[in-house]
Amino acid sequence: MVSACKVMGVSRPTWYRHRAPRAVTPVPVPQKERVQPATLTGSERARIKAFLIDEESANLSVSQVFYRTLDQGVYVASESSWHRVARASKLNGDRRVMATHKPKVIPELCASRPNQVWSWDITVLRSVDRGRNFRLYVILDVFSRYVVGWRLEPSEGTLEALDMITDALAGEHSKPEVLHADRGSVMTSIDMGKYLAKLGIVQSHSRPRVSNDNPFSESQFKTMKYDLDYPQHFRSLEHAREWTTGFIHAYNTEHRHSGIGYYTPESVHEGTWPLCQKRRQAALDAAWAAYPHRHHQRPRAHKVHTESWINNPQKRANRIARLSQRG
Repeated sequence: MVSACKVMGVSRPTWYRHRAPRAVTPVPVPQKERVQPATLTGSERARIKAFLIDEESANLSVSQVFYRTLDQGVYVASESSWHRVARASKLNGDRRVMATHKPKVIPELCASRPNQVWSWDITVLRSVDRGRNFRLYVILDVFSRYVVGWRLEPSEGTLEALDMITDALAGEHSKPEVLHADRGSVMTSIDMGKYLAKLGIVQSHSRPRVSNDNPFSESQFKTMKYDLDYPQHFRSLEHAREWTTGFIHAYNTEHRHSGIGYYTPESVHEGTWPLCQKRRQAALDAAWAAYPHRHHQRPRAHKVHTESWINNPQKRANRIARLSQRG
């Protein structure tokens, strides 16, 4: 065969290729026309959409609706499938606007249990009367995101803040080790420092003009002001107090917080979240048994974090290392 190929002036690979030509490749089927065994049925998509457009869910995000439905023992599809259905039906959206600032002296705080680190801040609620606004003071538990105390006043002052802290400590909550805040005049006042020192509570402050150093309080204010029922302007101080009372109660007891495994702040603060986790896992196990081909692995209900950090030094070091490698 080698001699014959040389006489003919044909290479052996060419000879063998002509003797055994390639099989005809079929025309590829477009991805959208292929049969996907794990795809949702039309009735399942309609069911998800019905949950999303329900009147009780109209003001909630897709994740909030998914976990509230899961807490009721109902599992239609994975959370990502809910988001795909929502995108296809134009039922989702992101209204957040993120801000970034350059770091300076960095506070580092870690909470591994409730009532270990509290953070607090003051925000402005607008009135219908031009030039007259209200001040909302809120204390948040860093580990559970639970609002342990709040106060709404016509103005900003140290006495009002001290009264709020006193009321929070007089309630069911134990004294925190650290109270974190930004560098507002009320937070850094001499009276505030003396009061906390007398109680044995360590003061911690954010860097100047760096809101990310108080992320939990800032995030709670954002959640409140981006609520679809939030009035842009309040008619009176009583109206503002009435609305805030309802919102904080719902935030503590009903809101599924993404930072704590989509459990409510109250359940994490009181330690009852494992009961909810068991109910979620039971619903996920039933879905796994019914449709195992829809999951790459057995779905697991979220657990609550073991630590909540304000400026975790390990994460910052890892980020710096990655940036240095790129450079």
